[in-house]
Amino acid sequence: MVIERAELPITVGREQDFEHYFTQAGQLLRAATGCRAVSLARGIESPSQYLLLIEWDTVEAHEAFTATAEMGQVRSLIGPFFAGKPNTGHFAPLKRW
Repeated sequence: MVIERAELPITVGREQDFEHYFTQAGQLLRAATGCRAVSLARGIESPSQYLLLIEWDTVEAHEAFTATAEMGQVRSLIGPFFAGKPNTGHFAPLKRW
């Protein structure tokens, strides 16, 4: 399993719209082949900053999804709310407590 982490800066004042459209985008992500789970969290100190965590079977599963029409739909749904480029990365889980 691989965890994709994306920090999403959202335009101030557009947070509620982003959350509304992310409901559909999250469903598209969750339906992707190789996707195990999707979670979205909102910043406490910075409420226009969101943390998206997606659990994938492999990095290759994530990369394959980026070439699909569904990923294009995700971008169309939530991209207009970005205040800047998302900061992303992949992580291999080590331990859970």
